Amino acid sequence: MTTQIFVNLPVKNLNKSIEFFTKLGYTFNLQFTDENATCMIISDTIFVMLVTEPFFLNFTKKEICDTSKYTESIICLSAESREAVDDMVKKAIAAGGSAPNDKQDHGWMYGHGFQDLDGHLWEIAYMDESAMPQ
Repeated sequence: MTTQIFVNLPVKNLNKSIEFFTKLGYTFNLQFTDENATCMIISDTIFVMLVTEPFFLNFTKKEICDTSKYTESIICLSAESREAVDDMVKKAIAAGGSAPNDKQDHGWMYGHGFQDLDGHLWEIAYMDESAMPQ
């Protein structure tokens, strides 16, 4: 069996988060969706559980990170091209997100990112391994 990853992220407003990520082209598994959480499908093996903050607290004894002050993590996803990187960031900004950092162009590796409605940081990266320095 292939290992799958389920990233769990706390959200303030589940419906707004679903609307935001739908505008980025993601879909959701309705089997794992209710008023407390939804399962966003990134790929066949990558899923993001968007969990309302009160319900999220059932899974941890720690406080939820204040993403307006602190970085909890940076989720990096690969893209098929430089254009796909730029397109995703444009969609995120149009949907209400922001781009907290400048693009990074290292020739063989290109990336840019966005911050979602809850302050979670997402990086989108394209790598041309054939052009990677030896």
